Amino acid sequence: MRLLATKKISLSLKDRLIQHGFSVVEQPFIKIEPLAINIDSAKDHLIFTSQNAVKIAFSNAHIRPLLEGKKYYCVGEKTKSILEENGQKVIKMAQNSAKLVDFLKKIPKNEKFSFFCGKLRRPEIEDFFKDNQISFNIFEIYNTVLTPKLIEAHFDGILFFSPSAVSSFFKSNSWNSQTQGFCIGKTTASALKNFTPNYSTAKEANETQLFLSIYNYYTQHHAEK
Repeated sequence: MRLLATKKISLSLKDRLIQHGFSVVEQPFIKIEPLAINIDSAKDHLIFTSQNAVKIAFSNAHIRPLLEGKKYYCVGEKTKSILEENGQKVIKMAQNSAKLVDFLKKIPKNEKFSFFCGKLRRPEIEDFFKDNQISFNIFEIYNTVLTPKLIEAHFDGILFFSPSAVSSFFKSNSWNSQTQGFCIGKTTASALKNFTPNYSTAKEANETQLFLSIYNYYTQHHAEK
């Protein structure tokens, strides 16, 4: 089975797929561009909804000292892992922004937050803060640039990791009815369902569950033939 990954995937996921008989082609459909930004201070509570935001913030020699010793809230297991690799303690990790908001509702409304993110992002967190008159500021530290490419070869499965990559893919490609999509999470799946009903979603937004989604689909698919 031939798989197309719409971003560079970890070596561990790629090796695991190959060991189970899949061939994998990696073709990124988006690129991340850090933005120049001046940050003088950060609030006590910090929110990161993507691993890109963490990588950019902690690789910035000016920003990093402002982030030490804060309380962290994030979306995604990989985001949490990178925060911990940088020596930070994560109070709460949620699978998506909506679930993180459910947790933030439990925090006293007089607390103050800084939200580190890209220019393209889900609205739930900002809407929650605005609706509840909670003090917060936003630091847009990167931009997501679509890099669409025409894919002429046939792939049995296509792996998507973000709504932006879905948008980029369909700028230059249509969907082959013989192809199955595999989404890292529900937000990405919500974008893909606008183009095809043929997709599976990982039970949790991590590579292990994405692999199981792929493996289980093709195991069942072959059993039915």
